[in-house]
Amino acid sequence: MSIDDYGGGQPTQSDILVVTTNDVPGHRVERVIGEVFGLTVRSRHLGSQIGAGLKSMIGGELKGLTKTLVQTRNQAMERLVEQARARGANAVLMMRFDVTEAADVGTEVCAYGTAVVLVREG
Repeated sequence: MSIDDYGGGQPTQSDILVVTTNDVPGHRVERVIGEVFGLTVRSRHLGSQIGAGLKSMIGGELKGLTKTLVQTRNQAMERLVEQARARGANAVLMMRFDVTEAADVGTEVCAYGTAVVLVREG
């Protein structure tokens, strides 16, 4: 598996800064826009469910499910950024992920945070 298969995050040249912190050093919040989120629900295909079931009996990483969850989180993050951009933000503070099972048919992933306009101090 490559690093993109098991990791994620923002591209380095994004116009929207997304952080898990309450503030950004050297910047101040000029305007709070409000909560934004990106949501996606992914179902698992039968093959991965069978494979995961067998793997869970003997132990070890479920690489197919890991890859799917990374793709799902990245998609939720992309949607979060789209929402922030559409509302006029240049940053999202306090970003978090929420992951739940959706009625036994898939996994719901929500990326959420506070959209703001940041300005550089000094």
